[in-house]
Amino acid sequence: MSTARPARPGAAHRLAALAEDALGGRLPVRLRTWDGSETGPAGAPVVVVRSRRALRRLLWQPGELGLAQAYVTGELDVEGDLAQGLRALWRAARERGVDAPRFTPADRVRAAGTAVRLGAVGPRPATPASQARLRGGLHNKARDRAAISHHYDLSNDFYRLLLDETMAYSCGYWNGDDAGFTDADEFTDADAQRAKLELICRKLDLVPGARLLDIGCGWGSLTLYAAEQHKARVTAVTLAREQAAYIREQVRERGLEHQVDVVCQDYRDITGGAYDAVATVEMGEHVGDAEYPAFAAALHRMVRPRGRVLVQQMSRGGNAPGGGEFIEAYIAPDMHMRPMGQTVGLLEAAGLEVRSVESMREHYVRTIEGWHRTLEEHWDAFVRLVGEETARVWRLYLVGGALAFEEGRMGVDQILSIRPAPGGDSGMPLSQRSWYTALDAR
Repeated sequence: MSTARPARPGAAHRLAALAEDALGGRLPVRLRTWDGSETGPAGAPVVVVRSRRALRRLLWQPGELGLAQAYVTGELDVEGDLAQGLRALWRAARERGVDAPRFTPADRVRAAGTAVRLGAVGPRPATPASQARLRGGLHNKARDRAAISHHYDLSNDFYRLLLDETMAYSCGYWNGDDAGFTDADEFTDADAQRAKLELICRKLDLVPGARLLDIGCGWGSLTLYAAEQHKARVTAVTLAREQAAYIREQVRERGLEHQVDVVCQDYRDITGGAYDAVATVEMGEHVGDAEYPAFAAALHRMVRPRGRVLVQQMSRGGNAPGGGEFIEAYIAPDMHMRPMGQTVGLLEAAGLEVRSVESMREHYVRTIEGWHRTLEEHWDAFVRLVGEETARVWRLYLVGGALAFEEGRMGVDQILSIRPAPGGDSGMPLSQRSWYTALDAR
């Protein structure tokens, strides 16, 4: 009498066992693999491992970067809501006190054995084409130029499709309720960006003829707004050639040649000074840790006494890693984020007096969700522009970024400083109420 042999576990079951050992508990997602096997909690987001190559990537590059490489190449996918899948994984990590999978030497031996049995062992897969490849010393001028070009010179057509008509690629200011909008849908992404630009101009006290230095000006949203709405004279500085070309085109079309000067150069090469105001909107993250004191000193040097400096900058939580391996490899190479209080200390050490700090963390969740919605609604057009791999990079970036702000692992703040006059005069009003009165984006 013969007895039935027990069914051999599928690839999904083998991989789930390894992952649960590393996580210290049950998988919070369902897992399906290339052989059709599936395991994990019913109703949970489904992670699909489409090929053995995804497992091979993780053998060569364990952790976040290997997972990201497998995702952007399509070797690994998530069925349904990607945000829900990532949220479940982060929740499980928090509950179990796990910052990253714990791969002990024994875990690695066991993983290698499983990979051999699954036929996943082989040479290291090629690095995805969308991953940055930088050379030279950290934060030398040539490397910084290449890092900025990797992300911001993707193509102006790409950013025109992703962003609203303001072309502002930074956190908006969602003041719809305060501006008298009764329906949340009436207050658009563009309204939030215009409200942010107006708020910056008010904090900087821009008046007709005021000289503004816009460092890391992006596609010129602040530059053009300050020139048109507040009649300021603006020097716009960027390292990205595509951005500089776009702003110059807009300056010609809007007849602002006598008000706006566009300079494609490194902030370290800026000469002159005595500006009435200096703004740097989400550029300080690219400066680097060791270089930030010199950057803060440059901000102090470029503004006149009683002039104002506004830094809008992303931060990380006290125990959070900041950008992480994926962001630094694919989106913002060499980026450095620190807790907000450390940035305030560096600005003060440079001689600036910090007068206002405003957190906009929740605002960034809504801003990024708008960009992600646009990406999904026009997915085929984005793929035609940049290819599916780069489109998947952006999907992962936007979904992961929104979650990082939602969960407090990242923040963003507007920090307003002044350069005091020799006698200590700040030129600041006693009340800041006028910054927000009737701040109507329309």
